[in-house]
Amino acid sequence: MLNKRTIAFIGGGNMAEAIMRGLLRDDGGVGICVAEISSARRDQLTQQFPAVRVVASAAEAAQWGETVILAIKPQQAESVLELIKPAVTPDKLLISIMAGIPCAKIEAHLAAGCRVIRTMPNTPALIGSGATALCPGRNASVDDLESAERIFALVGSTARIEEKLMDAVTGLSGSGPAYVFTFIEALADAGVKNGLPRDVAARLAAQTVLGAARMVVETGEHPALLREKVSSPGGTTIAALHSLESGGFRGVVMDAVEAACQRSKELAGK
Repeated sequence: MLNKRTIAFIGGGNMAEAIMRGLLRDDGGVGICVAEISSARRDQLTQQFPAVRVVASAAEAAQWGETVILAIKPQQAESVLELIKPAVTPDKLLISIMAGIPCAKIEAHLAAGCRVIRTMPNTPALIGSGATALCPGRNASVDDLESAERIFALVGSTARIEEKLMDAVTGLSGSGPAYVFTFIEALADAGVKNGLPRDVAARLAAQTVLGAARMVVETGEHPALLREKVSSPGGTTIAALHSLESGGFRGVVMDAVEAACQRSKELAGK
């Protein structure tokens, strides 16, 4: 059960929508307001969420909510924080889902003593299967962190980390779904290349990735051990794994995560 009964979203994009859906699935008792600058998107949100208050003004939404969730692009941070500064007093909790923007930078644009929680969710939150890392700002309490965890637990799993690790989280799980989508697409293309119908290949590829991920999560076994169980001596799987190793598969994935991590640091001006 959430202990904050009014939650305001600044920005009405996909991630805000995912969290709102989770909140409404929870018990329906929480009041929700969302501020969105696009009139077309406001109309869409009003139609999709009749119980949600939809407004154009970020300041109005921030004034209304006990908890304020900053769901905007990092490039918009300074201008939006200036707009909501008068409304975000120390009695409110501000939760940021912006990539790259540290708590200290957010706190510097708000009144002294403001409570900030920084998070990094990912897009599978849209189907309730997200992964969200959280860290507290200077003035946030344990209760604040627990409140944020309860919100994001409605759309997946959560993990507490030190803020210095948030760029790594951004590169791994924040951007990670895009890597997996690319792998699924390549896996399906390989099936088509070898004669499978496109719809069958796509369905088998997606289910294979889903099933493999569930095995890691539900068995608790190391991925390397699970991989060994599939790799019979002289069999097809070990031949395929040799090809992946020859192509530098793991190194390429690690490079991708590092590139995203570096970009997260650049967004923060590090």
